[in-house]
Amino acid sequence: MKTNTLDFDAQALRDKILDLAMRGKLVPQDPNDEPASVLLENNNLKSSDEKPHAVPKSWEWIVLGSGVKFINGRAYKKAELLEDKNLTPVLRVGNLFTNSSWYYSNLHLDPDKYIDNGDLIYAWSASFGPRIWDGEHVIYHYHIWKLILDQAIDKNYLYYFLLDKRNVIGETDLHGSTMKHITKTNMEHLSFPLPPLSEQSRIAAKIAQLFALLRKVETSTQQYAKLQTLLKSKVLDLAMRGKLVKQDPNDEPASELLKKIKAEKAELIKEKKIKKTKPLPPITDDEKPFDIPDSWEWVRLGDVLKPEIYRKPNVDFMYIDIASVNNKINKVTNPTKIIINKDKIASRARQVLSKNDILFSVVRPYLKNIAMVPNTKDVQVGSTGFYVLKPYNLLNRHYLFYLMLSKYVIQNMTNKMRGDNSPSIRKSDLQNLLIPLPPINEQLQIVNIIQNLNLIFNKVQE
Repeated sequence: MKTNTLDFDAQALRDKILDLAMRGKLVPQDPNDEPASVLLENNNLKSSDEKPHAVPKSWEWIVLGSGVKFINGRAYKKAELLEDKNLTPVLRVGNLFTNSSWYYSNLHLDPDKYIDNGDLIYAWSASFGPRIWDGEHVIYHYHIWKLILDQAIDKNYLYYFLLDKRNVIGETDLHGSTMKHITKTNMEHLSFPLPPLSEQSRIAAKIAQLFALLRKVETSTQQYAKLQTLLKSKVLDLAMRGKLVKQDPNDEPASELLKKIKAEKAELIKEKKIKKTKPLPPITDDEKPFDIPDSWEWVRLGDVLKPEIYRKPNVDFMYIDIASVNNKINKVTNPTKIIINKDKIASRARQVLSKNDILFSVVRPYLKNIAMVPNTKDVQVGSTGFYVLKPYNLLNRHYLFYLMLSKYVIQNMTNKMRGDNSPSIRKSDLQNLLIPLPPINEQLQIVNIIQNLNLIFNKVQE
């Protein structure tokens, strides 16, 4: 599995490492090690009849409870939990896994109700998991066990065994309806693979080494992902402000392009291929959000788009809804094949789509569920949850696609969301949006640069 790609699954790698470790396949066996059978005899450990998988000959399966004591903490009444930080802290499960507030106690308890730095503990209720405590002297709550180990068991090795929930929690081990937990009885009866003591130490050290390496890869991957996202956003921002490519004085200005689009629109209306729409309001200087080159023009998005087409499907089609769009790569990746005489047709399946139409989800625009309609022989129908951008032929569709992905558009639309459960924008918000329009030749240059940069990004990930 590759670890230099943004898609690598670190948790799957951790699980694999732990699995190999508990099967004796992570580090080599040393014939000079005293076998685990001697540990079993000398420490009154109990052999386990259950052997979940094969282990090396020098290992033994034991009943976990014969070598480990699981001691419950104290069950507190609410009135006994105080907020005086001068008293002894009370460690609860929430303090291990969330940012829950700390409480304190003025009680003096038996020594086994306290944990200290380096103790192995296990949260058995709500959030499962072991922890080698790295903190001060504290009282621990009833939903946490303190583990007292026989000298035949290495603390770190046991920690990694317990860290793999596959070793600990099966469906039959879960009890309770609202708060799930594993019982002490089930934990004590677990089969535990016991290697020679020195091998336990080597296994734990190797796992720690590999996990540290994984953390570094994760950090680097996350940093690269953030850098890549920032870089793409910056490129789009420069492009939309006329700062990505140099303006050519010989290019026909965008004002001429707008005249041609207006003529194209008039011709389509005359031919009754599109309907005449209500004019959008003129643009005032106060509305213009930033400066653009002299050869560019500000235009309302709706003025460069053909009207959407709504029609109930009457033939088999590929249905594209928001779930069909992969917003990580902004592509349609999972359309649904609908057979007219067999499948139920969603009431929202009404948008007639054409190749390279641009889909913009009106729900939570900050999620960037935006994509271009793919080129396919199948009839494609979109959800009415999209605003389908159908640019006039003279406009570069890829330029418009990248524009819709820009921070300028996303922030603008996010600020116009309405509603609580599914905050959305109106299609009129997009139609009235001011967009910067370059000359057609410059649009093409911008698209080429962005696409070449995306190719570079993709190669780095491979």
